[in-house]
Parts: sequence; structure tokens; C-alpha cells
Amino acid sequence: MTQIDLTARTALVTGSTQGIGAAIAAGLARAGAQVAVNGRTASSVDAALDRLRADVPGADLVAAPGDVTTEDGLAAVRDAVPHVDVLVNNLGIFEARPALEITDDEWRRFFEVNVLAAVRLTRAYLPAMTAQGWGRVLNVASDSAVVIPAEMIHYGMSKTALLAVSRGFAKEAAGTGVTVNSVIAGPTHTGGVEDFVYSLVDRDLPWDEAQREFMRRHRPQSLLQRLIEPEEIAHMVVYLASPLASATTGGAVRVDGGYVDAILP
Repeated sequence: MTQIDLTARTALVTGSTQGIGAAIAAGLARAGAQVAVNGRTASSVDAALDRLRADVPGADLVAAPGDVTTEDGLAAVRDAVPHVDVLVNNLGIFEARPALEITDDEWRRFFEVNVLAAVRLTRAYLPAMTAQGWGRVLNVASDSAVVIPAEMIHYGMSKTALLAVSRGFAKEAAGTGVTVNSVIAGPTHTGGVEDFVYSLVDRDLPWDEAQREFMRRHRPQSLLQRLIEPEEIAHMVVYLASPLASATTGGAVRVDGGYVDAILP
């Protein structure tokens, strides 16, 4: 069986100090890539690096702290990682909020963090990828891009925009050997999602019961009927980052547990 080998490739994963981003960083490191770990503060990045080194002995890791939603933060990350072969725009925020209570500032914040940060990073690193004739840009989207959740339409809007951004940059990179794709992640088990689940179901329920109740009431169309583990998202990202996925570009690839009730996104 052909093995995924990303030796001699450098990957940057934004928002990779925890959750899905940390799982993606670990997966890329296991495939042999040098992985730049990003978070807003040096302390959070250093702690994440310690966990990754314990999880993936011998991993080639780089600290790349910086708030990539700002120009200064992006500059700091670029100083730490001047060249990137695999860019994973994973950074994202979410929260439940009644639709009519979402303020203008909140709409702007979700667009800035979930969309514009990915645009800035792609704009920064894509030219060198196309010049060398190889590269991968992967944007971590969500089932909420396709099935807009009533309890957080600002989040859904941002992830829908990210699908458009991915398709557009794939056209910009057409014929260069660089692929650009989005990964539609379904409801995933992370610390932040545990808080979100408990904001919608009885906080006194044990986690297994709370998870089942959440899926039954709020995500009943899931075919898995459970939350996805971060490593399951990471497996798809690592594949798409590899030479094995050379003919996949401009796509929205689903790791959603069958949540989106459609053959295509």
C-alpha cells in the first residue's frame, strides 16, 4: 500500500494549539512534514509543542505564534515560517446566538476571523507555491456552510464564504501544480464543542448522554449518530496535503459523518 510521505515539506496549521488543528498538526508530523504550530501567544504554542513532541516522537516542529487575524500577527508568523508548502487554514470561532441578536460587530468579527484570515494567509504563501510548481492550500470549513444552523447563522455564513474562497483560489492556481480545497468537517468532539453542546442540553447530563441528546435534538440527520473525533478530520487533511491527492482541487470534501443530506455539497 502506498504510504503518505510529506518528508521535505513544510506545513503551517493555523489555530493548531488544540482541537482539530492540533490533530492535523500531529497527522502531518507523522507523515514526515515539518510542521509550524500556530496560536495567538508564545506560551500556548510552546505548550502545544510539548504535547506534540510527546505524541509524535522525533517530530520536526516549528513555533509560529501570532494572531493571524491581524497584519502584525501575520508578519510574525511569516518571519517564523517564510516558506510553506502546505497551508492549512484551520483557525475559526463559533458560538450560538439568536439570529436577531447578532450585532454588526459580531458579523464583522466572524468574517474577519473565519474568512479574511485565510485569504490573507493564502495571498501571502500561494505565489511561492505556484512558482515552485507544487503546494497545497486547505481550508477547514464546516457542515454549517451547507446546512446553516438556526442558532448560529453568522458562523454558517462565514463557512459558506470560505467554500467560495477555496474555489476561487483554486482557479487562481489552475495548471500550476498547486491544489486548493476545503474540508467540510461535521460535528466534531473538541473541548469547545463540549461547551457548546452543554449550552444547548442539560448541563447535569453525563457527557455520553449529553452528546446523544445533542445529536438527537440538533443534528438528527447525522448518519454516524455521534460526534466525529478530531483525528478523523486530520486523516482527510493529511491525504489532501499529499501527492496522492494531486487530481483533487477546487473541491469541498466532506468529513461530516453523512450529516449533509446530499450527494454533493
